[in-house]
Amino acid sequence: MSTLRISANLHAALLAHAEQTYPHECCGILLGSLGPSGWQVESALPAANARSSAAHNRYTIAPPELVRAQREARRLGLDIAGFYHSHPDQSAQWSSTDLDQAHWPGCVYLIVAVAQGRATGMNSYLLSGSSPAGKRFEAVILELGELAPPLSGIQTHGSGIQSQTETSGNSLRIPSSASQGR
Repeated sequence: MSTLRISANLHAALLAHAEQTYPHECCGILLGSLGPSGWQVESALPAANARSSAAHNRYTIAPPELVRAQREARRLGLDIAGFYHSHPDQSAQWSSTDLDQAHWPGCVYLIVAVAQGRATGMNSYLLSGSSPAGKRFEAVILELGELAPPLSGIQTHGSGIQSQTETSGNSLRIPSSASQGR
């Protein structure tokens, strides 16, 4: 079974993003590096949910957001490790819609459950399969690193939602100091 490693700070920031967008689904892109046991996520790029309808149970990341993420990953020497989104008033289990809309084999898909505006759980899945008919999600072990030093200024891109977590550097990025906890 593959592993997804993230820092405690990044974990907290993802939960906060999910709570802030409730009752709508949040979404974003995970950047990291692939190692022998799975993905090490170094940062997350919050994305605006581009769904104009059904944003309470669907999400779409606009193509310009994906281009922005690819450029940021390249700048940082990372790859797109996967995607995250929330399930308002639902479990953190993937749905048939999640599988239908997943198109990045080898990437992780992280889901945050939010009940009544409070994050209640998080699960991650690896998209496997080489064809649309054969694609499937495989459970991934979520491993949290140590709490990193305070960061400053996280703002979700395009949504105007400000996190209570502090960050440093680029305001479009949620840095993770997971590598410090190794």
